[in-house]
Amino acid sequence: MVKVFIPRDTTSLALGADKVAREFAVAAEQRGESVEIVRNGSRGLFWLEPMLEVETPAGRVAYGPVTKSDIDSLLEQGVLQGEQGHPLSLGLTEEIPYLKKQQRLTFARAGITDPVSLDDYQEHDGFKGLRNALQMDAQAIVDAVKASGLRGRGGAAFPTGIKWQTVLDAVPTGAVNGEGGQKYIVCNADEGDSGTFADRMVMEADPYMLIEGMTIAGLAVGATQGYIYLRSEYPVAHQILNEAIAKAEAAGFLGDDILGSGRRFDLEVRLGAEAYICGEETSLLESLEGKRGLVRAKPPLPAIVGLFGQPTVVNNVLSLAAIPYILDKGPQAYADYGMGRSLGTLPFQLAGNIKQGGLIELAFGLTLRELMDDFGAGTFSGRPARAVQVGGPLGAYLPESQWDTPLDYEAFSAVGAVLGHGGVVVFDDTVDMSAQARFSMEFCVAESCGKCTPCRIGSTRGVEVIDRIRNNENREANMELLTDLCDTMIDGSLCAMGGMTPFPVMSAVKHFPEDFEPQTAEGGA
Repeated sequence: MVKVFIPRDTTSLALGADKVAREFAVAAEQRGESVEIVRNGSRGLFWLEPMLEVETPAGRVAYGPVTKSDIDSLLEQGVLQGEQGHPLSLGLTEEIPYLKKQQRLTFARAGITDPVSLDDYQEHDGFKGLRNALQMDAQAIVDAVKASGLRGRGGAAFPTGIKWQTVLDAVPTGAVNGEGGQKYIVCNADEGDSGTFADRMVMEADPYMLIEGMTIAGLAVGATQGYIYLRSEYPVAHQILNEAIAKAEAAGFLGDDILGSGRRFDLEVRLGAEAYICGEETSLLESLEGKRGLVRAKPPLPAIVGLFGQPTVVNNVLSLAAIPYILDKGPQAYADYGMGRSLGTLPFQLAGNIKQGGLIELAFGLTLRELMDDFGAGTFSGRPARAVQVGGPLGAYLPESQWDTPLDYEAFSAVGAVLGHGGVVVFDDTVDMSAQARFSMEFCVAESCGKCTPCRIGSTRGVEVIDRIRNNENREANMELLTDLCDTMIDGSLCAMGGMTPFPVMSAVKHFPEDFEPQTAEGGA
């Protein structure tokens, strides 16, 4: 029986993967062919989805993007034998340059395994990190994470091991002589930044990795309860996570006796309510508690007073997903990748006006230009690229003069930019940067929790000021007012929502001033 792999992730489904899988099974049966269709996760080569792979003695052979109308010709030309004469043939999957040039640690299993198969996961090093962690004391686990150099992959880049140490050392309310009481592990899966999809890919392609990472985190800090706060716009991830959690519990990888160790860790998925602000950790905790998602003042930090007032680890999906590798291969194996203080790998997500959009996991240190040229293959429109926004809707717009900046947290900070969650959105030379600046302020108007005045009122006034500039109304005075307004938002906002909204605005003004001149503003947007 020939194994045929067809992805089941959101991107592939949106492009017709379910229909391809059904029709392929029917067509193969009609030809008397015996096939087993495995619904794997995506490899992240999104311009080739749905990408069909066939298992052969030489390895998997890929074809894509496959539509229903391609199935008969693929079968006629020997797809089940791995023949490569068809126009959609991509050769051996592992030899596709886009994939071969990557350094996949976190995404080593993505697209290879059936995401809800425990056997598949364990055959590809799954739960080795957890088994090691069960033989270690809590401090040793935390020390391993510290030694790896792992920093938060949600955007703030705070050292993960330091956060865990704080929670380990914190005494919960209700503890007696430092013992007992409740601590929590919370996974921030409210992935809302434009152009980002790495969290979703983890949950849809390799959910046990996240489950394993959260369980190890629980062992490290003494937490017995975990929550995955998932954005409601990810129904496929929701279904896969729940199925994976149920299977992990049944097999003893979760629950009150993890692998017979007597250690406990329970895990649940909780859905968000389509609020971007709940990607901010304290707003997320408020929402988890059943309250309106408002930002909390800090201090106290969530690591000390977090969910339900108890010490809480709040980490991003990618941060927790890196943990199994570190506990399996050792912290030095992870720290051997990267540069400076940015160690390990980051899954960069290439999107926007780009020909070859997808996920690229590489060690920190390559340049933005190399990422775009070596993997993106130019803009989708075929026009020259003009601006790149890195780090989501609160990230700065980078002109071509900054594209040789290394993809590293400190290097980006030095040029007034943020690397954030690794989202890279490309714009060609038709973009109106004054319109993009306006969008940034308008986005803050829509998504602000409204708790602090600089964010709530500043963004509203910001839209009005940019509109006056674009309409050439008292332009010089309004340009000065825009600068003052941005400074106030940066210095006075309660969280990064208001504090970072000026980054894209001021970068557009600084690097693309011609778009704010009267002759270009007349066209409006």
